[in-house]
Amino acid sequence: MNKVLASFVAFIASLLISNLHAQNPVTANVKAVVVNDSTYTLKASIQIQDNWHVYAANPDGLNAPEFKAGLETVQFIGAPVYSMKASKQRDVLFKEANVYLHTLDVEQNIFIKGFQPDSLKTIVVLNAAKGDQFLALEIPVSVALANGKKTAGFQIVLPTGATKVPADACGGETHDTKKSSGWAVFFLGFLGGLIALITPCVFPMIPVTVSFFTKRSKTRKQGIQNGLLYGVSIFLIYVLASVPFHVIGNVQPEIFNSISTNPWLNLIFFIIFIFFSISFFGFFEITLPSGIANKADSKSGLGSFGGIFFMATTLAIVSFSCTGPILGTLLVGSLQGGAWALTAGMAGFGFALALPFTLFAIFPQWLHTLPKSGGWLDTVKKVLAFLELALAFKFLSNADLVQHWGLLKREVFIGIWAVISMALALYLRGLLLLPHDIKGAKISRGRKIMGDLAMVFGLVLIVGMTPKNTYLLKFLSGFPPPTHYSLFANKSDQAGLHANVVNDYEKAVAMSKQQNKPILIDFTGWACVNCRKMEENVWTDPEVMAEIQNHFILVSLYVDDKELLPVEKRFKYTNAQGQTKDINSIGDLWATFQAENFNQVTQPLYVVMGPAQKILSNPVGYTPDAKAYLNWLQCSASKAK
Repeated sequence: MNKVLASFVAFIASLLISNLHAQNPVTANVKAVVVNDSTYTLKASIQIQDNWHVYAANPDGLNAPEFKAGLETVQFIGAPVYSMKASKQRDVLFKEANVYLHTLDVEQNIFIKGFQPDSLKTIVVLNAAKGDQFLALEIPVSVALANGKKTAGFQIVLPTGATKVPADACGGETHDTKKSSGWAVFFLGFLGGLIALITPCVFPMIPVTVSFFTKRSKTRKQGIQNGLLYGVSIFLIYVLASVPFHVIGNVQPEIFNSISTNPWLNLIFFIIFIFFSISFFGFFEITLPSGIANKADSKSGLGSFGGIFFMATTLAIVSFSCTGPILGTLLVGSLQGGAWALTAGMAGFGFALALPFTLFAIFPQWLHTLPKSGGWLDTVKKVLAFLELALAFKFLSNADLVQHWGLLKREVFIGIWAVISMALALYLRGLLLLPHDIKGAKISRGRKIMGDLAMVFGLVLIVGMTPKNTYLLKFLSGFPPPTHYSLFANKSDQAGLHANVVNDYEKAVAMSKQQNKPILIDFTGWACVNCRKMEENVWTDPEVMAEIQNHFILVSLYVDDKELLPVEKRFKYTNAQGQTKDINSIGDLWATFQAENFNQVTQPLYVVMGPAQKILSNPVGYTPDAKAYLNWLQCSASKAK
């Protein structure tokens, strides 16, 4: 809940900041003057509104205006040169400061290594103030380079009619990923809500809250009515929390994929989940500021729907320390499906959380059947801590995969999970003590069985990490890194396919024409779970593998690959709606290529096109049935003849 609200606040703040920057009190005009073939002088003319000032270099740490390069091949030569000396002025924020007033010219010599584009994006960075108002500004500008050349770019949109599906095309009946994914995410959210119910933050609230309703209500009918309103309120709170993402989603169709695969965001989630797991282990408690909870609680009461809604809000806030990690997992896991997938997940979570409160309000006699709170709740919380720790490394793996750092190869990742699983086994067996555990306490039979299962799981992970035993871990496909991201294999070993496999669409088209074979486009992602399941469970089927190798040119296009394109191949793309987007990375290129031509932003997506770049069959998405996928491949290949 907190993460969603934080995202909403950040979004609103960005709108306010954008509006403020649109009325900047400081403007900058920049031009590039040629020094020689590869060297230029950037000249910025800065205009400062009356009563405002721009800070020069100050002892307090403020820097004078400077340039920030928008291209990694730009090298600064020397320090910036300013057209005037700074003057000292009384300043509300820093008492006395060195400042510039009215106008200022700044010059910076730069050297551009290698290819020069026809224009260079740069940023003028400065700090400005007026009275007690302070702005740290980054003013983006684009300057023409006299010696530059227009970038080659890439033809994003395929020729007219290329993506029109033939009337007799096959595969249409198997492609209903939006409906299936929506229900799948709802179910996962519902499952997450059920898990949240048995945490120490939520479970004790059920009898307390229901008893409150029954005692305060004058009649049984009123008690049932209030319980229903309370359940509806809980449901609405979590559904409404997804609304800001529908606003964000209007920016670019692939925005959610970009967010979910962003390496720095995944690193942040890695740190957050490590933090959550340590808290769940019992080393400290996570609590929101008491003022928030107290304010929500003060609004609660049974006088109206508003009061009951605030009671539900109080529950959401005070239970955050337990529900936060589960909601965080749901948030990240559903981002690739877009805003509606997130709404479905939050609806499932809210429905599961609201269900027992509503049912027990209708049937209060059921309260006597609930198990009493006790040590088992602490055990549940610590088991969740181990799960959170394992999930944390999944986020680190996502960042590692899209950036190709090579930190968490498949064997390293599985080894870490094996260690976590065995530590869980030792805890459940009472051999590993965590905070608040009592040495020598009696361990129940059920807990021992769970410990044994965790130990077996850890041993299976260890055995399955070797190349010859990877089949043992097929049930985990999508969670560990792919088999070709291994200490023992090369990237070309993807799913055992060696021939006619490329990662460049133009090269695939050339090979298709040369060999007279259709192209099988695999829109995939390094952090795509279902893509790994297809590669490791379906593509490894002997018949499927033979069909792809013998009858197709396979081109895998990674939509989340953050590797930058060569400078000469970067460009700005404008779609039919007039929206512009900078195509700077491999992922930018293929994500836009998929969205613009096939109106799909989810992965995996499989498209078959002939040598003439015309679609031959309906694209299909995640198809876990190898036989169904093989039938689609064979039917698609027959259309090329």
